[in-house]
Amino acid sequence: MAARSEAPGKETFRIGEVCRLTSTKAFVLRYWETEFPMLRPLKTPKGHRLYHREDIETVLEIKRLLYQEGFTIAGARRHMSDPAAAGGNGDSVPAIRRSEPSSAASLRTLQELRDELRAILTLLERG
Repeated sequence: MAARSEAPGKETFRIGEVCRLTSTKAFVLRYWETEFPMLRPLKTPKGHRLYHREDIETVLEIKRLLYQEGFTIAGARRHMSDPAAAGGNGDSVPAIRRSEPSSAASLRTLQELRDELRAILTLLERG
């Protein structure tokens, strides 16, 4: 993973470092902590988050499931807690195939639509 090549001897990482290593924003990481029970970084007495290498790998897996595989938050959570039970239950949104749109504008429009639909799904899941 990226974390291994960036800091071979390092075992704990602050949230800013994890953001750089995973190309993820800090607010997204904090939100994912509330949605994915397996992502629980340690907190220092001052409240700073300390992520381990396993946490970084978890972040990269969550990111892959959400952004590349097209899972919803709930679907990704179920997949990560029990990959066998999550298969084929319709909780994932199929990813847009990159070769289908005839132009970059069409692709951009489809990606924006997908992102808006994901946001709606997230709101609906919260109830």
